[in-house]
Parts: sequence; C-alpha cells; structure tokens
Amino acid sequence: MDWLKDLLFEHSALQAVVVLSLISTIGIMLGKIRFFGISLGTAFIFFTGILAGHLGLTIDPQMLIYAESFGLILFVYALGLQVGPGFFSSMRAEGARLLSPAIALILLGTLLAVGLACAFDVPMSDMSGILCGATTNTPALGAAQQTLQQMNIDANGAALGCAVTYPLGVVGVILAIVFLRKLFVRPADLPGPDAEHRKNVFIASYHITNPALFGKSIHDIASHSHHHFVISRVWRDGQVSIPTSDKTLQKDDVILVITTPGEAESLRMIFGEQEQRDWNKENIDWNSVDSQLISQRILVTRPEINGKRLSQLRLRNTFGINISRVYRSGVQLLATPDLRLQLGDRLTVVGEAQAIRNVEKILGNAVKSLNEPNLVAVFIGLILGLTLGSIPVAIPGISIPVKLGLAGGPIIVGILIGTFGPRLHMITYTTQSANLMLRALGLSMYLACLGLDAGRHFFETVMRPEGALWLGIGFVLTFVPVVLVGLFALRVLKVDFGSVSGLLCGSMANPMALNYANDTIEGDNPSVSYATVYPVCMFLRVIVIQVTLMLVL
Repeated sequence: MDWLKDLLFEHSALQAVVVLSLISTIGIMLGKIRFFGISLGTAFIFFTGILAGHLGLTIDPQMLIYAESFGLILFVYALGLQVGPGFFSSMRAEGARLLSPAIALILLGTLLAVGLACAFDVPMSDMSGILCGATTNTPALGAAQQTLQQMNIDANGAALGCAVTYPLGVVGVILAIVFLRKLFVRPADLPGPDAEHRKNVFIASYHITNPALFGKSIHDIASHSHHHFVISRVWRDGQVSIPTSDKTLQKDDVILVITTPGEAESLRMIFGEQEQRDWNKENIDWNSVDSQLISQRILVTRPEINGKRLSQLRLRNTFGINISRVYRSGVQLLATPDLRLQLGDRLTVVGEAQAIRNVEKILGNAVKSLNEPNLVAVFIGLILGLTLGSIPVAIPGISIPVKLGLAGGPIIVGILIGTFGPRLHMITYTTQSANLMLRALGLSMYLACLGLDAGRHFFETVMRPEGALWLGIGFVLTFVPVVLVGLFALRVLKVDFGSVSGLLCGSMANPMALNYANDTIEGDNPSVSYATVYPVCMFLRVIVIQVTLMLVL
C-alpha cells in the first residue's frame, strides 16, 4: 500500500492534483446537504480543505500557490465575461435606483470594519479577511491577500478570518432578510408574481385616434418621438400585417406595441386609446392571435452578425417580418434599431413562415455552432487581465502604488470584453454551461487551496479568545449594514421588498441567501435586482478592499 501513501502524501504534481480533486469532490457532495433549508454550496470545499489541512495533509508549496492563483484568475475572468453585457446597462434607470443603496452597503460595511478594527485592536490584515468572510466574497479575499503580499505582510490571518466568519456571513444575510420582513414589511411592499415580467418589456395595443398621425409613416413617427417602442402588428379592416418602416397609419387602425412600462402612458397620449386586453400574460399563444402569421424565436449563431445593429440588417423591410423582443442572458431587451446583437441572442420574430425561414438563414439559428466555446477570447482575456493587474497605479496619499492584482485585472478585462467585444466583432460568446464550468472549476481550485493553507492553524485560532471576537465582529459586519441599508431602500427609496432582498444578496455576493429569497418571495424581482447590482458590487469589493488596506496599513 506504499503506492497509495505516496499518492496522497508524497509531494509531486500528481499528488497535488489528487489531493485538490479529493477535497473538491468531498466539498461539493457535502455542499448539497441542506441545514434548515440552507446550503453552503461550493463554500463547503473551503471547509473541507480546512479540515484536510488540520489533519496534516499538504501539497508542494509552489503547486499550492500556482493552483490557488490560476483558480482565482479563471473564476473572476469567467465571472466578468458573464456579467459584462449587463454591467454598464445596470447603471441606468432602474439600475441606478438599486445601485445607490448597494454601493452604500459596501462603503458602510468597510467603514464599520475599520472602526471595529480600531475599537477592538484587531490588525487590519486580519480584519480584511473577517470582512471578506462576513460578506462571503472570495474574490475580494484574493485581492486582499495579493495586496498584503505586495506590502510584505503575512496574509494567512486574512484567510483564517475569512474561514471563521464565512458560515455566519451566509446565515447572517438570511437572518437580516427575515428580520426586515417580520418587523418592517407591509403587504404592499411585496411584489406580485408577474411584477418583473412587466418591468423590462411591456406590450400594449392602441386604437389610433390622434389625427396628427393619420397618413404618417412609422419611421416618421418614431424619428420625431423620444420614446422607445416597436410596432409589432397592425390591424386594419380585420386584416393583420407586419408593418415596415414606411407603413402609414390611418384612423381606427389598431397597433400592437412593445415598449417599457414607463413609456406605456406616454404612448397612449401619442397614439390614442389603449385597449383593455392584457398582452403581458405568460400563457398567450401568439400564433393563435392571427392565423396568417407565426411567432418564432431565432438564435443568433452567425459570427458576421455579432456586433451589428438591428437597423443594419434591414430585416423588417427586406422580409416583411418584425423583431419584437431580444432575450440575452435571461433578460428581455426591447428590439430598438440601435440595439447591437451578440452571439447567443434569441430574437422573437413575427411574420409569415417563409419569411421567417429566410431570416433564419441570415441569423443562423444553428444551436450546434455555439456548443464549441471560443477559447481564443478566453486566453487573450487572461493575458490582458494579468497585464492590467500588474500595472502599478500611484494614488495620492498612498505610500506604494496600487495594483489590481490577480483578482482585479481579470475581472475588469472580462467585463470590458463581455461588453465591448461584440462591437469589435470579437466572438466572446460562451454557452452558459461552459461559463459555469469555468467559474466552478476555478472557484473549486481556489477554495480547496485556500482551505488547505488555512487549515493548519484554523482550529487553534477558533479556540483562542480572539476566535470568538472574530465571530462576533463578523456577524455585526454582516447583519447591521444589511438591515440598515435594507430599511433605507424599503422606506425612503420605496423599493419593493423582493427587489430589496435581491440587492442585499447581490451586494453581499450571497447566492445562498438569494435562493432563500426566491423560495419565499413571489416573482423574479429578487433574481433580477441581484443580477443588476452583483457585477458592480463584485468589482467594487475587489477594489475597495485593496484601497482600504493601502490607506490604513
């Protein structure tokens, strides 16, 4: 059995792979177990690594550093690539209303951490880990460790602090949401089950009664209006048609318009009487609305289409079809002429069967062609991200230059490539499963190495008096900012409780708490607000922790 002993305990590249794979496997299996309806998910890899390290299992130090760094880089880059398309759009309109309390939560938690460090004489190097554990943010921990190493300060305390406070960080957000709901939430604060379906895209039909529109083309009406809308169908004398841009509207026409909820009332003032039929129910059979036309979703798979505006394709006038909505990363977008298409977009196309088949040839609709991810974009992104992370940036008042490091550089480049890559005709699309695989693989490697490194001194730290102090400080850093900001958003900003719960989970990078919110609150508001604030908050957490350490230490 010497070969088995060597496989597990004799330092080598093979032993490192076996040990990290074993820790990840056990952690993933344990992460599926629910305690009182709560699961720690992949975070259990972290605790499995801690236990393995406590029991004396080690791997070669250089292999540990490599696997931990590569796992972190892979995770944050794939994360940036995924959230990139919605990053900048999340700062507009409704997103700005949700982002302001989310950013306030980050700043409040950081200031509270600095204050508690001074009050209880906890070194800021340790407090950075306590804060990362309390906010369940492993990329921020990676950034903190990188900064501490640049300053020649031992980073093991940060990993231990994160390990001690992470479990209560998960539970604390859930307890805060329960606390807010029990004491401060009224029935009117809870969203309806279809609230989010109505938030992004709204469908309405109007009876044309405004004389100023009689004989005007749709192009002229749209060009003279600052409102965003798409006219999907026109009914005239009992006949339905797909309108082209030069189609003129006449008295008593009925039009089907896709817009946003905020524009619906304004469009009533332009077009005329709004009909009472509810077109936003999810169970509408659009193919039965009229017998001559069909509605079909077409997937964009041709690389030549990537980054092009809808208006450049001239599909409406060429084929007599209409594109009413675009689905991207689970979000509905209004199909305005200036919308840039990306590989993987799903377009809702309305028209005659032959016309839709012609449009399929233009857009692709070949699902198999997207099953093979473009690895060139991944490797180029990693190179650019690490290059950016290595550039020293001098900030007034800070003694040494700040570097974005292994966590900050790749996530920024991932966001930028995910956002602007299609405009440069760069194929950045990866299937959701491929992106999740990259993220899960990277995070598993990082957490296994982190736990293995922290495990040697974990239990002796917990048993010491400062261990209990760290637990208490961590819970305060989780619970207090979440409750205060949640109450502010609920009462002052008048945000519904579903959206409040989502922004709290997103700003705390806590998907486990989001699962609880989704299970207990009707509708998609928690998930949508989580997705809105998560990319910005993830980026800010990585940057803020570095700047804080530079300023305080």
